[in-house]
Amino acid sequence: MTDQKPISDDPLPAGMVRNRMLLVVCAHGLLFAGALLAAFFLAYNFRWAVERPDGPHWWFSELYLPLLAIAVPVKLLAFLQAGQYRGSWRYVGLRDLFGVISASLVGTFVFLTLYFVLENVWRFAYGEALIDRQPVPFLRQSSVFALDWACGVAFVSAARIVVRFYYEDIQPRRGTEANRALIVGAGDTGEAVLRELLRMRSDRYDCVGFLDDTAQPFSRIHGVEVLGSIDEIRGICIAREVQEVLIALPSATPRVIRSLVEQCEGTGVLFRTIPAVTDLIEGRVQVSQIRDVDIADLLGREPVELDTEQIGEQLRGKRVVVTGAGGSIGSEMCRQVAAFAPQRLILIEQSENSLFEIDRELRASFPGVNIVPCVADIVDGTRLRRLFERESPSIVFHAAAHKHVPMMEINPGEALKNNIGGTVAVADTAIATKVQTVVMVSTDKAVNPTSVMGCSKRVAEMYVQGLTGRGSTHFITVRFGNVLGSSGSVVPIFKQQIARGGPVTVTHPEMVRFFMTIPEAAQLVLQAGTMGKGGEIYVLHMGDPVKIVDLARDMITLSGLRPGTDIEIAFSGTRPGEKLYEELSSEGENIGDTAHPKIGIWKHRVEDFGAVHRGIQHLIELADSATNGQLQGELQAIVPEYVPSDPKPTKPTDKTPATT
Repeated sequence: MTDQKPISDDPLPAGMVRNRMLLVVCAHGLLFAGALLAAFFLAYNFRWAVERPDGPHWWFSELYLPLLAIAVPVKLLAFLQAGQYRGSWRYVGLRDLFGVISASLVGTFVFLTLYFVLENVWRFAYGEALIDRQPVPFLRQSSVFALDWACGVAFVSAARIVVRFYYEDIQPRRGTEANRALIVGAGDTGEAVLRELLRMRSDRYDCVGFLDDTAQPFSRIHGVEVLGSIDEIRGICIAREVQEVLIALPSATPRVIRSLVEQCEGTGVLFRTIPAVTDLIEGRVQVSQIRDVDIADLLGREPVELDTEQIGEQLRGKRVVVTGAGGSIGSEMCRQVAAFAPQRLILIEQSENSLFEIDRELRASFPGVNIVPCVADIVDGTRLRRLFERESPSIVFHAAAHKHVPMMEINPGEALKNNIGGTVAVADTAIATKVQTVVMVSTDKAVNPTSVMGCSKRVAEMYVQGLTGRGSTHFITVRFGNVLGSSGSVVPIFKQQIARGGPVTVTHPEMVRFFMTIPEAAQLVLQAGTMGKGGEIYVLHMGDPVKIVDLARDMITLSGLRPGTDIEIAFSGTRPGEKLYEELSSEGENIGDTAHPKIGIWKHRVEDFGAVHRGIQHLIELADSATNGQLQGELQAIVPEYVPSDPKPTKPTDKTPATT
């Protein structure tokens, strides 16, 4: 550890800095005096008198005190020059030891040089006969200098180690109850975490040991034993009464983290994760930023690798519109776009409060970007036309939509007006104002839809596909599944239910969904937007599907609770419009590869645009007057694979337990 680490981030008042410096200098002076005294005792075999022909001479007054007047000032100056008074003794390490050794060498060398200069000046002036009557008596034991250097290094280092020991081991124990922690990973990150835990003044941890598949069992790191392999985590947590598991495996995949959580299910331990050492070095995070393991760590995917040069070329210096700018996906799209320094970023949002929040955030985070907030409904074609004519955007990211499946089953007319009519208004306005590119955000629920929401998005896809070649605007569609943490999604709902003490409600034990994080979805939408030439439907690779009931169990376990004991899981039955399994392509169609490993292209059939256009017009005319059944029938006429689900909730079978 560096010897220049500050005690805190807050600057100390000038008076306190001077007082601290004076205290440190005085402490070093006392240590140097003690080191020289110890050197004399060792050189003269712990005798106070030096035997001479004329009798014993007391070295303390005749030798030690005169030399002390030279040694202490010289060494104080040497340590000052080496910057040894600026370091915090709470964080000493090997680098501090090397600094003390080098400063002591310089001080001893100067001290020795001055001594021999004085000796030779005296000899030259008075001769050998008067050698024992000099003001500064000369040593008969030259080993004092070597011993003084060694004792000086030992005394200064020991004093610093004592201070560090006090802060790490004595002071934190006062009035604090230790949390029994187990560190998974005995590599560089695990070692750094242990050192950080040892010196933490609050939230004191009692580290019971390490788990690691590569480290030698029963070996020790800073006195803490490696207890075994990672597969033994459950037994060790129970035997050692572990309260928290600190995952110090920066390269651990979500599959590994999920395995750890599942093995410890029912033990009541909390899981926390540690930043990578490379992140520490590059200054992105600090070791003390130990955070709770989130469900995204279990379901998360490998980091997205973007072609930033290609994206930047498309966005930098351009005028960009984001519809639905206040929503979960839309707001993240705004953040991602703003990072590429567009000339203007136009936010279109129906909700005034949501628009206010994202506008304020973007202005604080990206002060160099010209933000234009616009309260507007995408269904209002006149308002859109005026905005587009005024702003002249080059790119439109269309993220505005009604997305909640059960809600749209109850209000199908609103889904049709917003998801279809709004998309038609945005697309037609883009063509009329010669927008270069429109990227539409869609959903995997548009594949073989069973809900009004999913079918409305499929109709919107068909419309923008059919516009390809009918103007200069390129239309690109990007389709993906569920997004972790979006408003109204299952993860925030589960968190609220767990906080209330349960039960956690799951619709069906076999319900399966694909998940990705909001930033990943937004980043891949940006990337796909640079790849299309017009008419494509890109499908983001969603990874492995996840059972919702497993998601619920994992979230309960991550909260330090036991599924089925502390928090019950109750099955409520599927809701109108919901499917047990989401699909990524329709029968007879498939997904091809693209240049990006996480983006595929849907090889879809060609639709009759005239029929689609007429069907949409008829749908919008009926949106406010027709019954739900009539609207579903009209949707089926446009999307034959649309099969409306049973409006009655589907309960689990009698064989399925009500709780888990």
